[in-house]
Amino acid sequence: MDSSVPGCGANPYNIEPVRQRVQVCPHPICEPEWFSDRLAASDVIFNLAGEISHVHSMDFPERDMQINAVAQLQFLEACGRLARGVRIVYASTRQVYGVPKYLPVDESHPIQPIDFNGVHKYAATTYHLLYSTLGEIDAVALHLTNVYGPRMAVNVPCQGFLSTFLRRLLTGSPLEVYGDGRQVRDPIYVDDAVEAFLLAGDIPSLPSRIYNVGGPEPLTLLEIAELASRAAGGAAVRTCPFPEGRKAIDIGSYYTNYSRIRDELGWEPKVGFTDGISRTLAYYGEKLPHYLDPALPQPLCTMPEHNGLRRRLKFANV
Repeated sequence: MDSSVPGCGANPYNIEPVRQRVQVCPHPICEPEWFSDRLAASDVIFNLAGEISHVHSMDFPERDMQINAVAQLQFLEACGRLARGVRIVYASTRQVYGVPKYLPVDESHPIQPIDFNGVHKYAATTYHLLYSTLGEIDAVALHLTNVYGPRMAVNVPCQGFLSTFLRRLLTGSPLEVYGDGRQVRDPIYVDDAVEAFLLAGDIPSLPSRIYNVGGPEPLTLLEIAELASRAAGGAAVRTCPFPEGRKAIDIGSYYTNYSRIRDELGWEPKVGFTDGISRTLAYYGEKLPHYLDPALPQPLCTMPEHNGLRRRLKFANV
């Protein structure tokens, strides 16, 4: 199911290799009347619906609430009614933790989101947990760090710094790192993230309801930029000041303690960033016309009207 909300990155080409083996339901998850029969027949639901942009959430908080919280609540109510007890694996985010108080961040870390995206994603996480406690569904939430790899929405701005880095590399532009570049992240390659989802969906009895899912190595943003540049043939890398409003929602350094999912589900990341970014660039080298016209300038992000409000956001690498 994919309602293809503008700004959220839907691309029909992503399912091209399996197009004959999947059904596409082009409706929002909050309209279960369109897919009630499929919902009732589901053994496992992988719930990745939502907006991921922190920038968009700050400029359009009500839009973010509708997509990431209200629609989720409506969807879970339908799941409990039509597919009672179904396993749901929800794509949550490390953003719920806010600015880390210690590193690496484990599941016991305080919840203190610093943007509306984190607030609403945490609300959706607690909806999943509450419905599970009530016996309506059987849910587990994965707090994901920065996921990257083939099929990223490199043509959609404000989707995270890795998407921006890739777009710049693919168009021959220099990479810009906000601040001094010492902020740490632990990017996770998409294949490793998918493996975590499959394990969480397959194990009959889950020891826990929340798992942190992170990459294999903490790297500074400057290191990430330099490794990506090297893999792409040597694009320039430079630091620059944070744009206005971005510093307030920067979490500083973050990397994941994934020992719980390793110990309980047997998962751990396998693909290092150097290998992962090389695979990613190779994919776009073959498929770029389906994702990006490299002759086009970097776009501004124009969001659809929401309550009469329309703003233009700069292309961001946050």
